[in-house]
Amino acid sequence: MIAAISVAAILAIGMEVILASASPRRREILARMIPSFRVVASDGEEIYDSAWEPVRIVECLARQKAENVWKKYPSALVLGADTIVYASGMVLGKPKDAEDAKRMLRLLSGKTHAVYTGYCLRGPDVDVSGSVKTDVQFNLLSEALIEEYVASGSPMDKAGAYGIQDDRRLVREICGSYTNVVGFPEEEIRRCLAEIGIQL
Repeated sequence: MIAAISVAAILAIGMEVILASASPRRREILARMIPSFRVVASDGEEIYDSAWEPVRIVECLARQKAENVWKKYPSALVLGADTIVYASGMVLGKPKDAEDAKRMLRLLSGKTHAVYTGYCLRGPDVDVSGSVKTDVQFNLLSEALIEEYVASGSPMDKAGAYGIQDDRRLVREICGSYTNVVGFPEEEIRRCLAEIGIQL
C-alpha cells in the first residue's frame, strides 16, 4: 500500500513536478492542483497512425510526451497530455492555417463530436495513464461568426480549431468533463494523483 504524501511534502523532498506541455490552458488547470511545477514541452516526434481509434492515439501521444521529458528528468514526476477532436470519423488536430480552421469549424457546426484527452504520469516507480472522452454539441455557426472567430487567431493552436472557453456562441451543450475539452481533465488527474498517494 502506498502511503499518502502531500504536495508540500513532495516539493520538500525535492521531487520536481513537470508538465510536459507548453499549453497555457493545461498550465492553468494544473496550477489549481499543484502550486509549484516546471513546464518542459516535449521535443520528440509525435508518432501515431491516423487509422487508430481515438483513445489509442491520445494515450500513445500523451505517453510519448511524458516519457520524452521524463528521460531527461528521471527523478521528477512528469505529466503528459494530448487532446484531439473526433468528428465524422476524422481526427481533427490543430489547423494548418486559417482556411483549415474554417473547414474544421464548418464540419463541427450544428453537430455533436467527441473530444478525447490522453494523459500519462511518469516518475520513479510511477506509470499511470488513461484517457477521458467528452461529447460536445455545437451550435449552428454562421459564416460571419466563423470568419470573426478565425480572424481572432484563437483557433490556430487548438485541436479542432476551437477553445470551449473562447466564445460561448460556439457550443450548445457538453456531456462529460468541461476541463477535458479545455485539454486537461482535472477530475481524472486529481484521481490519478490520489491513486499514487499524492494528497491535494
